Formats: sequence, structure tokens, C-alpha cells
Amino acid sequence: MDISFLAQLTVVGKIALAMLLSAFVGYEREVKDRPAGLRTHMLVGGGMTMFTAISDYLIYHMILVFSPDKVSITPDRIIQSVLTGIGFLGAGTILKVTAPKGGEKVHGLTTAATILFVAGIGICVGAEGYYIAVGATLLALFVLRGVDSLERRIGTKRRKEIPASADQPVEKSEE
Repeated sequence: MDISFLAQLTVVGKIALAMLLSAFVGYEREVKDRPAGLRTHMLVGGGMTMFTAISDYLIYHMILVFSPDKVSITPDRIIQSVLTGIGFLGAGTILKVTAPKGGEKVHGLTTAATILFVAGIGICVGAEGYYIAVGATLLALFVLRGVDSLERRIGTKRRKEIPASADQPVEKSEE
């Protein structure tokens, strides 16, 4: 498989764009001192771009070497496999901690969601969906910043503890 220098440079540019877009989301998590911050989000977004872009080249190469009817790999299968690993990474950010009043709190759900989301941004950039990637980044920032301040303003921010007693209803903390 011989990928031209210009094609490889283009992929590196795509990775840089995905890392930049993911950095905006990661910065918001970093400022809030969450388990996964700037570097993690940048690497996830850039990594997904790399996997998406290289899967296109792999499939193209397989079609050139073998006949198209013998190639059974598709980009969505590669992306699906990598997203499974992203799920494990996100799960590692979710923590259940004991609250000062004796109950428990769940932290990291939003951070896990942002890790999955920046993976999607990386896929969009890798598949050359640049406007989708930029729009998705702006939407994520709106959800993380705009909705957070709206929740505080109207007083609906859910930060309730999970009761210590098993017979009481369980409520989760958003983040």
C-alpha cells in the first residue's frame, strides 16, 4: 500500500483539526476538573480521525489487491471496533463516591459522554464532514456551558445523593 506524501499530510491535517475541535470540549472538562480533560479529549478526537481516514485507505488498497466482491471489510466495522475501546475509556471516568452525608454520588457521566462525542467529531473529520464536526463541537459547548448555566439559573441542577438505604429511590448526579 503506497499512500502518497500529500495524502498522508492531508490526514495529519485532519487529525490536527479534530484535535483542535476536541480541545474545546476537553478544555471545558479541564476547567471543571473532571477525570478526563484536555489531552484525553484531544487524543480521542485525533485518534478517531486517524482510524477513520486510514480505514478508507485500507479498504481502497484491499479493493486494488483483491477483487471488490472479495472485500468484506467496511469503514463502519473498523469504526465500531474502535468505538468499543472508547466505551471502556469513558467507563473509566465514571466514579461512584461516598458523599459526606452518608449516601453516594455518581460522577463522570457527562465526561464519559463527551469522550464518546469527541470520538464522533473525529469520525466526522476523518470522513471529511468538516461542517458537521464544527457544528457538533459548537453544540457540545452549548450543552456543556449553556445548559449548565441555564440549570443553575432556574435551579434545576440535579446534584442529589444516592441514598444509603436500598429501599429508597435512587437518584443520580448529572456530573
